[in-house]
This record gives sequence, C-alpha cells and structure tokens, in this order.
Amino acid sequence: MTIIIFLIVLAILIFVHELGHFLVARWCGIRVDAFAIGFGPKIFSKKVGETTYGLNLIPFGGYVKIFGENPDDDSINGEDKARSFVHKPKWQQIAVLFAGIFFNFVFAWLLITIAFTSGVPASVDSYPEYKDRMLNPQIMITYVNPGSPADKAGLKSGDQFIAESVEKIQKDINDSGTNGVALKYRRGGEDFITNIVAEKGIVEGKYAIGIAMDNVSTLRLPIHLSIIESVKFTWYAITATFSGIYDLIIGIFKGTANLASVSGPVGIAGLVGDAAKLGFAYLIMFTAIISINLGVLNLIPFPALDGGRILFVIIEAIIRRPIKPAIANTVNAVGFGLLILLMVVVTYRDIVKIFIK
Repeated sequence: MTIIIFLIVLAILIFVHELGHFLVARWCGIRVDAFAIGFGPKIFSKKVGETTYGLNLIPFGGYVKIFGENPDDDSINGEDKARSFVHKPKWQQIAVLFAGIFFNFVFAWLLITIAFTSGVPASVDSYPEYKDRMLNPQIMITYVNPGSPADKAGLKSGDQFIAESVEKIQKDINDSGTNGVALKYRRGGEDFITNIVAEKGIVEGKYAIGIAMDNVSTLRLPIHLSIIESVKFTWYAITATFSGIYDLIIGIFKGTANLASVSGPVGIAGLVGDAAKLGFAYLIMFTAIISINLGVLNLIPFPALDGGRILFVIIEAIIRRPIKPAIANTVNAVGFGLLILLMVVVTYRDIVKIFIK
C-alpha cells in the first residue's frame, strides 16, 4: 500500500510539473511532440493531434518533448521552425522552462489550502491568533534525532505522548538519569509504552532522548483564511527549502555537509507511507512539501534541470547569439547522467538504511 500511495503521489506531482511546461509551450505556439510520465519501456501511448501521450515503465520522472528545446537541424532550419522553441523570444523560452516549477508551487498552495480548510495539525504557539479555532490538543513528537535513544526505541515524528505537559515529560526524562524512563505514546489510534535510557550531550547540561515536542492541535479555518495562511506557509516552505539546499551545497564544498538526511525515492516512499498512516491531512501536507521541493530543486542552475536551461537562455540573451547546439545538448546530457547517478547512489543508501534497521 505504501508503494501504491507513493507512486500515485509521484505520478501526480510529475504530471503537474510537466503540465506546466506543456500548457505554456502550447500557449506560446510551440509544437509539443510528446507528453510522458516515467522513463524507459512504454506501457501505453496514444497520439492525439501532433502530441503523443505516454506512460512508461520506470515511474521516477517524466518529460514533455518540446520541439526545439534540444536544438537540431530540423528545429533550427526545418519547415516548422517558426513553431520551434529556439526561434521564440527569450521571455517565452524562460516562461516555458519556469512553468513546471510554477505549477509545482501553485499545486502545493492548493493542497495546503485544502489541508487548512479540512483541518490540519498545527502548533498552538505558531498560530496564537487562531487559538479559539484549535481542537483536540495533544503533545506530539515533531522531530526525532537520527541515532538518538528515541530513534533506537522506535519513536517517530507524529507520535502523541500521553502525559500532562511537555514540561512534565522533560522533567521525567532528566530526572531518570541513566535508569531509563517509561513513556506512554499513541500511534495510529493504538497506545504503546517504551522504556528509554536518556543520554547526556544531546541537550547541554541535561539528560535527553533526542526528540523535539510541541503542543499541537487540529486547526480548521474557513476558506478565506485558509487561502491567506496557505500563501504564507507556501512562501515559508519555499524559502526554507532554498535555505536548506544552499546550506547543503556550501557544506559539500566545505566538507561539512551531513548527507544522512538526504533521501531518494525509497526513503521518500517510506515517509509518504508514514504520512498516510497518520491521516489524510498529513498526506496532503507532505505531498505539498514534496511538490515545493521538486520545484525548488528544478530551479538550481544545473545542466538538465529547468534552472540550468534557464541559465543557458539568459547567457544567450547576454551574448546575443545562440550557444552551439552540440555544446548545449552535450552539457545537458552529462548533467542528466550525473543526476541519474546521484539518484542511484541515494537510493542505494536508502535501501542500506532499511536493512541496517
């Protein structure tokens, strides 16, 4: 079921992204030759008009084949060159390339709006102005430090402690020292109890088990407030994702990057499954976050990504001549190969982590 849910979420997000490229390309009068979800062998394909729509075997991706996006002699000098990507104004080229990213952001905003309207778990401290709209208060684990005593004991984000207050739980953990502390929690409607031995060093001067907790309630807003709050949340998520990726890239060059938190398709599938078990609102919000991450990642000016292609268009606008097709196509092909290699490496690490656990 986890795999099925993940594939559905992934297919929807890819469809939304590629739909953005497709619609804007058509709006700009550019010929679109193919629209496909997935890579590799074809499962299904059908030509409607001048566009072939397809579903391929490997679900981790998708593409829209836009005439002239990868320049060749036909798109530059052929009979239909007027409808080629390379012969359109630079602003239209950028609009087509940015459209997939923009659609991911808009789709995330729509999902978050639905979540706020139907009811979403939210920190009481984060939304004090809506205190009177908070329902079902609970103490929830919001983060589990990898490798910590809590992680080894099996605690997960989203688990709900059965206790009087956050302060009482913190006091019990600290007072337990190295004798162990029994903690009651609820997951998926079932109650559990676990005994965890706290450690020093996680929190300065105290015994701790490596979790973050918060007072969380269900926040349900009317549609007009949901729209406003979803805009704020979407913008916050976009900027936070940019900041996280920037820190990761800088850390790679400095040799201080922590790649343990980077997940590939297998890791994300597990997280999607966990979100689905917690409830519909969690699944919607997590899908929105993935959509935002997909958009932000595609903005990175790396060859084969939308951001890299946009960079090429900007360079061409500055130098006032096209980059040689052979150079552009080769650079994008190398970039695509590196991205596939990165995905394979990260996926391997995800699988290894599963077996280690």
